[in-house]
Parts: sequence; structure tokens; C-alpha cells
Amino acid sequence: MTSSTESTDFVLSPDELASFHHNGYIGPLNVYTPEEMDAMWKTVRREALDRSYAAYPEVDSSVGAPNIFNYDRHLDIDLLAQHVCNRRIVDRVASILGPDLLCWRTEFFPKYPGDEGTDWHQADTFANASGKPQLLWPGESEDDFGAGTLTVWTAFTESTRENGCLQIIPGTQNKMNYDETKQMDYDEGRINSEVKEGVPRGFFGYDYRQLQVDPDWRPNEEDAVSLTMEKGQCVIFWSTLMHASLPNISTGRNYRMGFATRYVPTKVRVYPDTDHIEEYGGSISLEKWAAVLARGEDSFGHNKITDRTLRGTPIRSL
Repeated sequence: MTSSTESTDFVLSPDELASFHHNGYIGPLNVYTPEEMDAMWKTVRREALDRSYAAYPEVDSSVGAPNIFNYDRHLDIDLLAQHVCNRRIVDRVASILGPDLLCWRTEFFPKYPGDEGTDWHQADTFANASGKPQLLWPGESEDDFGAGTLTVWTAFTESTRENGCLQIIPGTQNKMNYDETKQMDYDEGRINSEVKEGVPRGFFGYDYRQLQVDPDWRPNEEDAVSLTMEKGQCVIFWSTLMHASLPNISTGRNYRMGFATRYVPTKVRVYPDTDHIEEYGGSISLEKWAAVLARGEDSFGHNKITDRTLRGTPIRSL
């Protein structure tokens, strides 16, 4: 599914690029019309219930486990496979990372009425919860600060301050305030039970403050920007940018659903020396995982790449 707006080029302009490099993010940007997003989400929501082709079909009773088991549904849901290659996304990402792009992970981020906000955090190697680097740029080791990944967070529903929109602190992408080589302790009892600086915030059963380089440091929330979005819009940001979300204080059925697609250049090693992930109270095998060549070519051969969904649908020609 693509937007009805006709265009042949979605690269970022020089001014947009300058703004991105200064602030660490850009958006909101239009990807779909609200009507297109409604139709897409209606289909995806129904198909997501069928886990028979999911890369990680395991399901257990842990509160936090769905976070990890719902990684990478673009590998079995055709519309999500098309979404990760949408030119309104990948052309803009290529403006920043270069022409050859891998989508190495996707994630649903729901927030239902009463759910806590997500704590302030940054990620570079993504060893923060699993304990092992999931990304390594050329020359980077677990102890080095690299570039992380570009996250494209698309609003599948309207995202407001009341239902838990994203927040970012512009310009914080160039310094890591957290040490991902430290360990966080998982405690399911933390979920929806913590208040930090007067705001209900948590991190899916972890306390992200355990990773702080300086235990006494606090993010400067006075500089925070709340990224409200219409359904069908996206924001692009470095994973190393300080980001969080507000709690959903709305009532009724006003839930917020975001879908994050994560991109790196083909030169980056994904899941190096790793065959499974343990985090958020769950464990998954990477046997069925593969990156998607979302744009360009792969001349490095570092990573397992697929050009078909787990249902056998060609990804690039959806």
C-alpha cells in the first residue's frame, strides 16, 4: 500500500538534512493518508493474530514477553513487508545513511489507556537489555560509541499527548548518557508501577537508570519536544537521541499504536555471533530471522538477508 500522492523522489532537502543533523530527528512526515492508514491497520491488526508464520511463534504468560515475540512481523505480514520498503520512508533514510539499506528489526509499540510512559533512553549497540551487542558498525566494539540505528516511528493511530505520544530531546544524539555494557535487572512487577520525576514511566520491566554513566545525572526534560502525529505520519530519529513517551491518560478505547522500523547501512553487522535474544522476560531464536534489503544493494555479505516473507511473498515487488 502506497500513498496516492504522486512523486518520484522523497529524498530530504539540504535544509531538512541540516535540521536532522543538528537535532537528531526530523518529522512528522507524511507517509500515508489517514484513510490509507486506517485501511492498512485494519488488515494488519487482523493478520497479526495469526502467528503460524511468525518468526518468533513462541508465546508465554509473561507480561513483558509480547514485546519480544512481536518483533519483526514484517517477516510474515505482507503489508508490513511493503511498509519497510516504502519509498516515502527509505528514500529519506537513504539521504542520511546512504543508498544501501537494511531493515533489521521492526516493533509494535502499543500504549493503552492507563499504560505508563516509556522512560528516557538511548541505544547504540542495543546490548541494553539482551547483554550482547545487536549492532556493530565497522570498527566499533561493544565499548565504543557508534551511530546506533535510524528508527522510523510511524503512527498507525493518532498519537497525542493524552494517549502517550513520543518525546525527544533535540541535539542529544552525539553523547551516550548510558553504558550498554552494564546490566539491567528485569522485574515484571515494575511494569505500570513506577513514577519518575512525577510522571508514570517505566521500561518494560527494566529500570533504564541502571545504565547511567553518572548515577546522579538526570535528563533535561525542559528541552523535551512532544511529537504529536496524525495517523499515517512518521518521525525519523537516531536511536542514540534521548527519547521517551508520555503515559496514556485517556479513557475509553483511545489507544496509541506506533510501528518502528529500524535501518542501518549494509556495512553494519547485525546480531554478530548471536543466535538468540533474551530480553523483556522472553527468549527467541534467530533461526527464522533475516534482514530485508529495503533499498539498494549489499556488497558486504555480513548479514543473512531475505527477499521473501516467511509466507513466500516477494518483498521488493509487493
